[in-house]
Amino acid sequence: MAQSTFNAYAPTRVLFGPGQLSHLHEQQLPGKKAMVVISNGRSTRANGYLDRTLAELEAAGVDAVVFDKVGANPTKQVTEQGAFFAREQGVDFVVALGGGSVMDAAKVMAMFAPQPSDDLWDYAGGTTGKGLPLVKSELPWVAITTTAGTGSEVDAAGVISNVETHEKIGVGSASLFATLAIVDPELMVSVPPTFTAYQGFDALFHSLEGHISNATNPMADMVQMAAIESIGRWLPVAVKDGSDLEARTAVAFANTMSGYSMDFSACTSEHSMEHAMSAYHPELPHGAGLTMISLEYFGFWIGRHVCDERFVEMARALGKADAQRPEDFLEALRALQEACGVADLKMSDYGFTGTHEEALELARCARATMGGLFMCDPGETTDEDIAGIYERSFR
Repeated sequence: MAQSTFNAYAPTRVLFGPGQLSHLHEQQLPGKKAMVVISNGRSTRANGYLDRTLAELEAAGVDAVVFDKVGANPTKQVTEQGAFFAREQGVDFVVALGGGSVMDAAKVMAMFAPQPSDDLWDYAGGTTGKGLPLVKSELPWVAITTTAGTGSEVDAAGVISNVETHEKIGVGSASLFATLAIVDPELMVSVPPTFTAYQGFDALFHSLEGHISNATNPMADMVQMAAIESIGRWLPVAVKDGSDLEARTAVAFANTMSGYSMDFSACTSEHSMEHAMSAYHPELPHGAGLTMISLEYFGFWIGRHVCDERFVEMARALGKADAQRPEDFLEALRALQEACGVADLKMSDYGFTGTHEEALELARCARATMGGLFMCDPGETTDEDIAGIYERSFR
């Protein structure tokens, strides 16, 4: 199943652990004028994270401007707006201060800002992007993550939504890794329980999918199993008590390890499927959408018996020490969802209808916009197979 060879490239310097934001000013930063990208919400300012970051940059001799318009699913329009702002302000690097959406948007702004085009989709793939090569080098960027979910601080692409075309796809380049990432669990204690769960499951699925993908290898296996064990043990604790710094640190570690899983191997079609869901219903949190389809998705592959021993491994890593059958993995995953209060999520609450026609449309969208991840699946699927997973997941 797993390849014995691997090609590992993850050049980001990572400062990990409680209190690391206070060391930002001591680092060699990649420029003298930064655009600090934050969300369009209030938390980054209200919790003092923005003021602290600006003070650290000032202490490092860096001027800064702030762009604060990124939403939960960053759009093409807002990402372009941020890149145009960076051009106008003459910044020479970008700082992402926020969760996965902010980091994804910021890194793509850093990629797009130096280019001569005014249309981001010139450099995107999917069904409507032109896929043109970059004309100029990307601006360097720095990640300061305030959530534990996407692993975006250590990967080289950002997920951007084109609302007009119902596409939610990865946009990036081979050299779009952050120069520096600060993973400070103290910045995560303010995340509410529900979103702690959604984000934690997103991180978990990066490693669960990676572990059954045909791209996995010994390097990827190592970080995946560390992430799965850590989330299985600590995510319920972090959801129950967000101020538990030990739990926050463990989940943050798992998240960064799952980011490395994507660098060293790949996710599978579950991620493509969820991107189609939130492309049509942008208010759906990514981690919630993944959770909704997860049991049926992994159950589909268990039914195919494509990698039984890997499902047993993952069940044990999630805490089911006596696991012997691949089906035990589904029990372990369901138990974790119950422990984190996300076992009863319903697609119908977000506007899905559950019809076969809708499921087939989502399946086709998933394959058309993020078909590359289907190539990493442990077996082949048809659009009807994928539609069936959506239909069986509907509540």
